[in-house]
Amino acid sequence: MDGSPSEEAGIREDDTLLGVGVARFAPADEGIEASTAPLRRAVAQLAELPSAEPLEVHGQHNGAPYVRVVRPVPACRSRFEVEIGSQWTARADGEMVQIGSRFLETYPEDQLAVVVAHELAHNILRHRERLGARNVDYGMLSGFGRNVRYFRQTELEADILSVSLLANAGYDPEVAVHFWQDFGPKHAGGLLRSRSHPAWQDRVTTIQQAIATLGPDRPKRPALLDTRDRPLNGDWQALLVRAP
Repeated sequence: MDGSPSEEAGIREDDTLLGVGVARFAPADEGIEASTAPLRRAVAQLAELPSAEPLEVHGQHNGAPYVRVVRPVPACRSRFEVEIGSQWTARADGEMVQIGSRFLETYPEDQLAVVVAHELAHNILRHRERLGARNVDYGMLSGFGRNVRYFRQTELEADILSVSLLANAGYDPEVAVHFWQDFGPKHAGGLLRSRSHPAWQDRVTTIQQAIATLGPDRPKRPALLDTRDRPLNGDWQALLVRAP
């Protein structure tokens, strides 16, 4: 990317990366089914490297080996993947954000950014880890019993933080309202989903309230970030602004 540490170090598009620091990447095995598992292993290795020190990148350009020194900058540690298929996939597991290709085919870039920002907010707020600490049940059981309040809390927190993420990235956060007004009535229904997720109309109103309190400063660092090291309390109703 233009102006990135790798470009400044002389690394070019289509170069072959052989390793970074002490991490070395195995060549692709064309005899096995394609998988992102090697990429996951490589990313895990890279995440363990120091982020404030220069790193040696070993690579090849047009078959010629080289070593370049890259000076890293702080960045998001979430990985991003597109899942090819017909499902409306949007999930975050604490380390990865995965978005279904259906979103890319249906919505323009700014509304796609709404989906990415919401899922990224889950990772930033450590929701998977904090839900695990509450021993919640996933799947069909997520919409029953004590699970409901914790899932609804995390969904609303992700909606609220997504507004700041969109604004910080240069998007008009109002696009989140437009996205949910279109996606909500079409896909946010269903008995189980309606139990574990707040009603889309209320989510729109909550997002509008978050937009109204953004303020002019960028980047915006909302107070919600200060809660990510605390246990979930399940008080989702304190976050919700109901639709009129």
